[in-house]
Amino acid sequence: QVQLVESGGGLVQAGGSLRLSCAASGRTFSSSAMGWFRQAPGKEREFVAAINYSGRSTSYADSVKGRFTISRDNAKNTVYLQMKSLKPEDTAVYYCAARRAGLSTIVVVPTSYDYWGQGTQVTVSS
Repeated sequence: QVQLVESGGGLVQAGGSLRLSCAASGRTFSSSAMGWFRQAPGKEREFVAAINYSGRSTSYADSVKGRFTISRDNAKNTVYLQMKSLKPEDTAVYYCAARRAGLSTIVVVPTSYDYWGQGTQVTVSS
């Protein structure tokens, strides 16, 4: 079983930055693709960014491209989401997700992920 714990959320002014972290338990972390998703009130969960098992391949939603950066440290079993130039429309609960061990390629569909964290709130004020 894999457990994911997000941290780093908070309240920030528009234009500011935050870095989210997702700590994963389990020895299969390094063979799994990871993703970040977000869900705003009254909206469906949407893809934000994903990274393959090695970190050499990434994918981003158009809405965050150029502002957000996903990365991972397999030695620390942690994936990060660096968020810059934040906008009020980035306000949401952000979730970390992991695919099963051996599923190492990037996917953007939430149903393709097998493990989820509890979420961390990001609020951007105007």
